Amino acid sequence: MAFITLDSVCVDFPIYNISARSLKKKFLRMSTGGVLSRDERECVVVKALDNLSFHLQDGDRVGIVGHNGAGKSTLLRVLASIYEPTAGHIIHEGKISPLLDTMLGINMESTGYENILLRGLLLGIPRKEMIKKIDDIVQFTELGDYLNVPIRTYSSGMLMRLAFSVATCIQPEILLMDEVIGVSDENFLERARNRLNQLIAKANIVVLASHSKEIIKNLCNKAILMNAGKLELFDTVDKVLERLPSVVKA
Repeated sequence: MAFITLDSVCVDFPIYNISARSLKKKFLRMSTGGVLSRDERECVVVKALDNLSFHLQDGDRVGIVGHNGAGKSTLLRVLASIYEPTAGHIIHEGKISPLLDTMLGINMESTGYENILLRGLLLGIPRKEMIKKIDDIVQFTELGDYLNVPIRTYSSGMLMRLAFSVATCIQPEILLMDEVIGVSDENFLERARNRLNQLIAKANIVVLASHSKEIIKNLCNKAILMNAGKLELFDTVDKVLERLPSVVKA
């Protein structure tokens, strides 16, 4: 049984050496959805997440929506333990797989095979287990002998094939996604969609941030509306999307 519980979670980003009257602060105020304030250290603080509490359990397919800077990606990174809460706490049961940056850890000077093992280690997969998965990854990429050469020689489509194949080689209990992974290679697109749909179908919990209402409707049964780092609404997809136009800024 998988679950995630957030209890009064906050994430603050302090920004030093920015004057209250500076142009930099004015720029930040315009470009971020987080709330800006000043603390006792006289530094500007971006409150990226503000007092979030909710519970996810088996079967939940949750879409996170909101305008740019609302806190969607920050929330995903907190769930993935990339960011630590500055207040509150998170507890979870189940293996978490974040598909947030498929290019993370890719070394352009290493071969395709070397990058498969390296990326696996960054995903928390032991080397012995990753070696067992190589045949399946190689077959899925259809890159053949190109896996023996440095990936700086790859086209963008070949690079995306490799990164996507490694990122989706494990079956998580809790799947985190920041938008649906884009694959530009048309010959690879249909197989990539099928593989991603299989991951989503088999995962106990899925949390997906997206600007697309159609993706949220098709993949999710619940939704979270974020605004300025706060949870505005956690309800059914239809109720959250009805509220969305009145909150999201153009």
